[in-house]
This record gives sequence, C-alpha cells and structure tokens, in this order.
Amino acid sequence: MDREQGIGSPNRDLFPVSAQREALEDRLTRMLSVATARVASGSVVPTIDLERFRKDLAELDFQTPRPLEDMLAWTIAQLEHGLVQLTHPGYFGLFNPAPTFAAQCAERVTAAFNPQLATWTTSPVPVEIEMHVIAALAARAGLPLGSSGHFTSGGSEANYSAVLCALTRANGQFASDGARAFGAPVVLYVSADSHLAWIKIAHQTGIGRSAVRLIATDGSGRMDVGALEKQIREDRAGGHIPVMIAATAGTTNAGMIDPLHGCAAVAREFGIWYHVDAAWGGAVLASERYRDLLSGIEMADSVTVDAHKWLATTMACGMFITRHAATLDATFQVSTSFMPSNRAALDPYVTSFQWSRRFLGLRLFLALACAGWGGYAEHVERAIVLIDRLRDALSARGWQIANASQMAVLCVRPPRDSADVAAIAKRVLATGHAWVAAAVFEGEPVIRICVTHGQTGTADIEQLVETLEACRH
Repeated sequence: MDREQGIGSPNRDLFPVSAQREALEDRLTRMLSVATARVASGSVVPTIDLERFRKDLAELDFQTPRPLEDMLAWTIAQLEHGLVQLTHPGYFGLFNPAPTFAAQCAERVTAAFNPQLATWTTSPVPVEIEMHVIAALAARAGLPLGSSGHFTSGGSEANYSAVLCALTRANGQFASDGARAFGAPVVLYVSADSHLAWIKIAHQTGIGRSAVRLIATDGSGRMDVGALEKQIREDRAGGHIPVMIAATAGTTNAGMIDPLHGCAAVAREFGIWYHVDAAWGGAVLASERYRDLLSGIEMADSVTVDAHKWLATTMACGMFITRHAATLDATFQVSTSFMPSNRAALDPYVTSFQWSRRFLGLRLFLALACAGWGGYAEHVERAIVLIDRLRDALSARGWQIANASQMAVLCVRPPRDSADVAAIAKRVLATGHAWVAAAVFEGEPVIRICVTHGQTGTADIEQLVETLEACRH
C-alpha cells in the first residue's frame, strides 16, 4: 500500500511488472507459432465440441481470477478448432486472406502504444504515416496530387463515405438538412452483382433503400453501361435526382470489373459523382503487369480499397480516397471545445466518419515498407497464376468455367453427371481439406473459388482438384 498517497498498487493481473510481461509475451509468441502450424495441417472448418465449449465458457463467470497464461492457452485452443480457418492454405473462400507477418507485427506495436487517431495534435506520427500511405495509393491509382482520404474499418465504411461525399457535393444543404434538402428522391447506381452493403448504406444515409438502382449486368458479370444510361434518363424524367455511379473493380461473386471507362463517361455526361469500389481489385495497382486492368480508375471522384483483402493486412483495414479534399472536409467537419485541434486535412475526426480510432494504417505501411510495390506485385501475380492453373486443371476434367476474371476468382460448374453445386460445396467442406463457396453467377449456381492465402501453393491446388472431383460424384 502506498501510505503517503493512500492508494493501492496497480493490479498486477491487469498491469504485470516488466519481467512478467516479457515472459508472457514470449510464451504467447511460441503458442501462436505452434497453433499456426497446426492450423495449416489441420481442418479448415470448425471441429470444436460446442456443447463442451459452452459448458467451459459458462464456468468462466469472472468471479475467480485465472492466470493469464492459462487463459491465453485456452483461448488459442478454442480458436484453433472453433472457426473457419482463414489462415489455412486450403481456404479458397471469400476475400479474407491470411495476414502478412508485417501486419501482425504492426498489431502488436499499435496495441502497445494504443494511439488515439482523432487528431494530429495528439498523434502526429501515426496520422502522418497514414496520410503518407493514402497519398501513395492515390498516386498509384492515378489520382491527382492533393487527393485526400482516410483509413476505415472496411469497404462498407469507405463506400458509406463515398455516398456522403456525393450527396454533400450534389447539394451543399445536405449536411444540415439531410435528404429533404434535395426536394425530390435521390438515387445511386450500382451493378446488380455489386456488394449489397450499398442497400444498408442508403438506409444509413437517410436516402432510403429504394434509392439504390441495381443495374443489370451484360451477361459476363459486368455492369451494362447501356442499361445504366437508360436508367438514369428514366429516373431524371421521373423526377429523381441521380447523385452517384459506383463501379465495382472485383465483384465478390466472380471477381469481375465493371467497365470503368464507360461508367466514368456516363458520370461525366450527367454530372454525377463517380466512385470505384476496388475493395478487392485495388491490390492489382501494385502490379505493373496487371494494373491496366483498372484503367479508368484514375477518372474516379473517389475510390475504395480494402487493405484487409488482397493486400493481406489483419482485419479491419479499409481505405477511402478522393480527389476532392474540400468535399471530404465539408462532409465530416464538426467542432467541439474538448478536442485539442480542428484542422481540415489533418485531424481525422473532421475528415472521416469515426471519432476515436485505432492506428489502422501501420499494418499496410509496414508491409509496403518491407516488401515494396514489387513484393506486393509478386503476391498478387502468384494468386492469379494459381487460379489459372486451377482453371486449366478443372477445364481438362470437364468442368465449365463460368467467369472470365483475372482477379484470382474462379466460378465453375461441374460436369453434367455430377451432384448439384450446393451438395458438392457441402461435401468439400465436410472433408476439412478445403473451403469453397456455393454462389450464383449470372443466374446460374456455381462453385466460387478464390486464392486468398499468400502461402497457398501448387500442392494445395492439386488437392483441391482431387477433392472437387471426388465430391462431385
């Protein structure tokens, strides 16, 4: 007891002394290393006894303190068996890659310092690191010098930021009066095969879910530009106010890229905000070989890129970038006496949706710093090569290729003498060797396969082919 101050010592379970902390950190590193190796050679799907787990969980009533080392071991064991293992090289699922080691290191550094990124004044180094990364991505996308942006919790928040900016730029009174400032219903346009977070975003912004126009695709999974232009003309004739076109660069279902130049031309014709949702596909900007796939992104008013997708940081780490820094400032500006500063383009709380925020950008900064654009190019190109090999192997065995994507996403249909797609996908998961998804592409059921793990190799592709072949009968 500190008798002079009349207070007790810090609780050592919450704030251990230095030697104890270092020992626990070393032990945690070893435990995680062993668990990661076991995951890679184990089942990709959960194998946990949920009844036993729930019983154990109920006994943790927070009345009796447990040693942290024991709780770390228990937690790792539950996670090792209690989730779909996104870090398994046989995970060919959604856009959830295994994170780079640099990103994992960044998580530890960030957790230790725990900076608050509301203002530059309190966190000048973290804020400037994030601004540096945003500027580098903007330049890579061909956006002009002076473009602005911020890190987000993911693509949904970034796309939400895009809609708010589009509404604010379309009508300066939106910031104060909301949707009623327009005096007529506003609408925005996305592909029918886009990520339907747009529906929730329209609800959030107050323009209503009916504001989202789902534009038909052209038969290949890409937005039909002719249908887009026709819908805009009809909406204008009907008294609606178009505010944004959002093209997708790497659809979730099939890795397709909407016609970026065509969408940009329509946006220019009608004078509305042009956004590119490159949450997945933005990673190809790293590759000199494939970056032309995103030709037209340089004409965007704003861009979304998710670092926690193909750029392989830990969850959750997205980016919103715009050429209109002044619009971004006008969209999120707020002032209050308790904040130490209020500077546009510097203080994240006045240029983004979040207020208190974690140092998200360090994960991508460290990965880019240690691997460079060239290292990321190798990562992206390797995934594309592996999917090409898988495509060739399945095609040679009579599988039908449904999509024509160069974004490491493959949609296939089994030969006619096979079980249906849902049954095959279910059987694949039951083996524990791989994870694939049953999906619908252009109105037809498909098996969706994506290379997301940077350490997935030829042997994993070969095993997937064998597994699919075995499970189709």
